[in-house]
This record gives sequence, C-alpha cells and structure tokens, in this order.
Amino acid sequence: MDSVPAVVLDRVSLAFDRPVLRDLSLAVTPGETVAVLGESGTGKSTLLKLVLGLLAPDSGDVRVAGRSVPGMPTAERLALRRGIGMVFQGAALFDSLSVFENVAFALREHSELDEPAIAARVHESLALVDLEPAQVAAQLPAQLSGGMRKRVGVARAIAHRPTLLLYDEPTAGLDPLTTGTVVDLIARLRRDLGVTSLVVSHDVRAMLRTADRLALLHDGRFAFVGDADALRASAEPYTRAFLAAA
Repeated sequence: MDSVPAVVLDRVSLAFDRPVLRDLSLAVTPGETVAVLGESGTGKSTLLKLVLGLLAPDSGDVRVAGRSVPGMPTAERLALRRGIGMVFQGAALFDSLSVFENVAFALREHSELDEPAIAARVHESLALVDLEPAQVAAQLPAQLSGGMRKRVGVARAIAHRPTLLLYDEPTAGLDPLTTGTVVDLIARLRRDLGVTSLVVSHDVRAMLRTADRLALLHDGRFAFVGDADALRASAEPYTRAFLAAA
C-alpha cells in the first residue's frame, strides 16, 4: 500500500467569529474509509472545504497525496480537485438536466473524452451505483426518489474516476432502508474502485457499519479516533455521551 497518506490534517486551526478547529491532526491511509462524526455546527463540513482548498487554515497544513493545499497555485489546485469526487448532502444535481447530462457534465468540462467514451463512462458509473442506465438516464432529478438522487450524485462524483471521495452527510434525510443502501455503496466503491473515502456525518449507526476508523469531533478537537470496536469501548466522557444519544 502507498506509504504517502491520502489526506493529512497537520495541527490545523481555523476560526471565524469563534474557534472552529483547534490544533487538529488526522492522517487517512490510501484506500481507507474514515468517518468524521459530530454534532451539527462542529466543523465537520469545514474539514471537507479545507481538503478541497476552498478554505485555508489559520495555522497548520492540509496535504492531499503529499501535496500541501494551502497556498497552492490556482491552476494546481484545480488540477488537484479533478482527482477528488465530492458527494453533496442534497445531491446538488442540476434540476433542468437529465440524469445522463448531470453525470456527463464534469466529463465534458474537464476531460478529453469524446462523446461515445463519455456515454460509456456515464452508463458504467450509473451501473456502479445500482441504477439501470436505460431506465434513469433520460429522467430529470425531480422524477427520482431521494435515494436515487443520492446515487446519481455518487455516480457523478465517480465518473472521472477520482482517487479520493468526500461525502457530506450522505445519509441525511434518508429512510433506514435507503440509508443501508448508501452505506453499502460506500463500502462497495472502496472495494471495486479502490478509492479513499472521507465521510462527514452525524449518523453514528450508519458509519459504524462502513468506516475503517471513526473520528469524533467536539469543541474543535477529536475526542476520539479509532475503529468501531474501540469507539464502543471508549471511556472518554463525551464519546460515551454521544454514543448513548445516537
């Protein structure tokens, strides 16, 4: 396995009107799925923006595949993002575009694939998330269920075959059965595509099923980092309280 971590947060601090992250450190191994847990407003989504280079830390460093993101030239940062797939909380699909056009959008903007190759990649990506291309490609997002829209969002994120997938609350607003489908999908994409996944979520039960490690964010710091068994066994007071409330 690659010895260079896929993502590193190195003593990262960031404040807006108040401190959000305080001297935070985490390393994600290539091929690993790490879930960052925490209450709403604790800075979970801020972590994803730091990895994408949409925000810069006040201090510390953020590295992706060994490359420091803060201060990276714009062209280099844009190239870096093309190796990252982002799955948004609400899927963030273009309402006026069909499923096919949504998944093809980034390929047309940022790849040199011709139209037949784009069509093949779109169909392949939809199939990877258990959607039948012939049935859904021509549909608009409004014609799909919430779970199907989420899967189209994942298909769009993986269409350019990223090495890193970022998920922002992937199970938010979904019923238990659809949540299970999305959780299984995260695990399957790791197996089938070998991607590294960084997932931010407040859904402890779902993340216990799919993450290799879990990091619990509280008051700008990690109250816990470890695997599911260690999380369940943790004696740290906030960790125990968070689990009890889940």
